[in-house]
Amino acid sequence: MSFEEDDQVELHDAHSEFDGERGTVTQVMETMFGDATYTVSFDEGQESGVSEDALEPAESDADE
Repeated sequence: MSFEEDDQVELHDAHSEFDGERGTVTQVMETMFGDATYTVSFDEGQESGVSEDALEPAESDADE
């Protein structure tokens, strides 16, 4: 699944300080191999170069 800017996602990367957190895709970059990597912004910062495998769509909250 690919993501677009402004998509709400959850990061799953044990090596990231944002593992398990929900954020917003702020940039989509294509590698020279045709794969996409993402920059995701969180409340406390951002993570760049995130692979598609490390992201999943965030479940929407009814309270938002």
